[in-house]
Amino acid sequence: MTDKTIIKTTCPRDCYDACGIAVVKSPDGRIKVLGDPDHAVSRGALCGKCAIAYNGAYLDPKARLTTPLRRTGPKGSGQYAPVSWDAAISLIAERFKGIVAESGPETIWHTHYTGTCSAIAGGFPQRFFHRLGASEVDPDSICNAAGHAALNYLYGTSTDGFDPRAAKDAACILVWGANPSASAPHRHKYWLTETPAKVIVVDPVRHETAARADLHLQPFPGSDAALAYGLLHVLVREKLIDEAFINAHTFGWNELAPTIAMADPAWTESMTGVPAADIVTAAKIYGSGPALLWLGQGLQRQPMGGNVFRAVGLLPAATGNFAKPGAGLLYLNGGARRGIDGDYLEAPHLRSNERQTVSHMDLVDLLRDHRRARALVTWNINIAASNPRQADLRTALASEDLFHVAIDLFPTDTVDHADIILPAASFLEFDDLVMSYFDLTLSAQAAATAPLGGALPNQEIFRRLAKAMHYSEAELFEADAAILDNIARQVGQPDFASLKKSGTVQRWSEPALQFPDLTFPTPSGKIELASVAAEAAGYPRIPLASADSRPAGTKLRLLSPASRWLMNSSYHNDPKIAAKLGPEHIALHPDDAAARGLQDGERAKVGNATATIEMIIDIVPTLPRGVALAAKSRWPKLIPGGLSVNALNPGTKSDMAESSSVHGIEVEVTAA
Repeated sequence: MTDKTIIKTTCPRDCYDACGIAVVKSPDGRIKVLGDPDHAVSRGALCGKCAIAYNGAYLDPKARLTTPLRRTGPKGSGQYAPVSWDAAISLIAERFKGIVAESGPETIWHTHYTGTCSAIAGGFPQRFFHRLGASEVDPDSICNAAGHAALNYLYGTSTDGFDPRAAKDAACILVWGANPSASAPHRHKYWLTETPAKVIVVDPVRHETAARADLHLQPFPGSDAALAYGLLHVLVREKLIDEAFINAHTFGWNELAPTIAMADPAWTESMTGVPAADIVTAAKIYGSGPALLWLGQGLQRQPMGGNVFRAVGLLPAATGNFAKPGAGLLYLNGGARRGIDGDYLEAPHLRSNERQTVSHMDLVDLLRDHRRARALVTWNINIAASNPRQADLRTALASEDLFHVAIDLFPTDTVDHADIILPAASFLEFDDLVMSYFDLTLSAQAAATAPLGGALPNQEIFRRLAKAMHYSEAELFEADAAILDNIARQVGQPDFASLKKSGTVQRWSEPALQFPDLTFPTPSGKIELASVAAEAAGYPRIPLASADSRPAGTKLRLLSPASRWLMNSSYHNDPKIAAKLGPEHIALHPDDAAARGLQDGERAKVGNATATIEMIIDIVPTLPRGVALAAKSRWPKLIPGGLSVNALNPGTKSDMAESSSVHGIEVEVTAA
């Protein structure tokens, strides 16, 4: 290995793990992407899908976008001609200037999400859009906004979670609505197996993590709030609540009492399908000692997802599971939890107009209204694969009245509808910072190779746009090196070079307690079990012990979680990944398949009022009756028929934050 160079970096993808990567570079410039054996989380192994993609499509100049392109044919036709960076940037700037003059900057919209989760590539572009005065499609409305809103009512924050190192002191880890075996493989492999805690999983799907747990509760989708109250009933009955904590640090406990009293195990079983005995066992385990509650993002993608989060979030408050070792709740750990100044990174002070937003659930209608939406910039996102109303969105993107700029590594379905395409650099090609939204760490993303062709990091693209727009604010031109040093210092590092030498560092040397002074950023300073703010916003004062109605007639409730071979909509274009994926499948319980005359391996029509697609039947005895299961986010253009399972999503909003309720979709499944 003496003739090779090893560069250590960090995976910035939308996953809980933030794996360590070792890039082995040969003297001839060839590179191989491996796991970093010294990394505490990944321990020398990359997730299988990431290892394939990073050594495949990410390094393949034929798969990547490598030069700016200008559309020469109809939108969606894939007909483009290469142009120089100067020409592309000039074309965009002139169009933007014209739109601003004619209809105002608010008619220029941008949409982005977690194509990369690194700090500068994900945050710096906001400086340009703030200065421009552009409008934004609410990023979290496609993913987790309902959960954020709910936890903010309850705790005053949704991004101040437990320190995962607390698992060594926990007696119980309750994983509710998350599937680590698919979305956090190293947590599944190591974190959940090395803790002394009993592991309880609550999920309608018996995935690998659920099957390996000490106890798996399998409620029917949409009945989680009722299950939470059932657990609270047992905790009260068995005297496992922390009355001193409740009296000192919560507001509204007495208002919950009547609902808790009626939610006995028999009632809860009737509402959820979970056996009463398992409800009692789970409550006793959770209430027996310090406990951690991991709230998965999929849990709140339901019609009553916000209410579900408020109800499940009552459990640590009732048992006093804060400010002590082995205790807490986690949804996401944000940058502010570590001391990162988000306003420094995104510079909202550059905005001179009121920021306008819209939900992803309303994006089709927005783009159809050419008075409101004259231009669209898509970056770090593939809306044509991941958004609801897939067919309608494609039609809206094909409009000649919409000026569309796409920034991406690959020619996705979204990119195919752009007027100007700008090639982005991958995380292997520039320095940046990565913050896991699970661990309280900070990691260096170190450039391991030069950008392919003419690709540029997001931040450099927006610096060039700012210059072409004749902006002069210094924030728009701040160099990466200065930003990296500033952020490193915010979290106690001397500079970025020191962080790069360390690779990944914990923010604190010992596990951090959650809410250590038991002061909560709510209006009352307490945990607001009953929320005046929620009531003022039109929601119930306390969470409801509710369950969604079961599908009527022959309809099935469709769940479309993450695929084990995709990272949201990423990786499908890698040939090896595509081969592992095969055609789209949908899983049914044997009784549901038999009632429809369907056999394992048979093609079937899956449809509702929004769309109809064909999929292959898998018969899975461990699924609840009435539930259908299909993995999300394939590229439509790589599927026969050109529509993926996301095409069945009508864009119905959850109860809070106009967020996605994709796990509330109902479908009919019939023979093809």
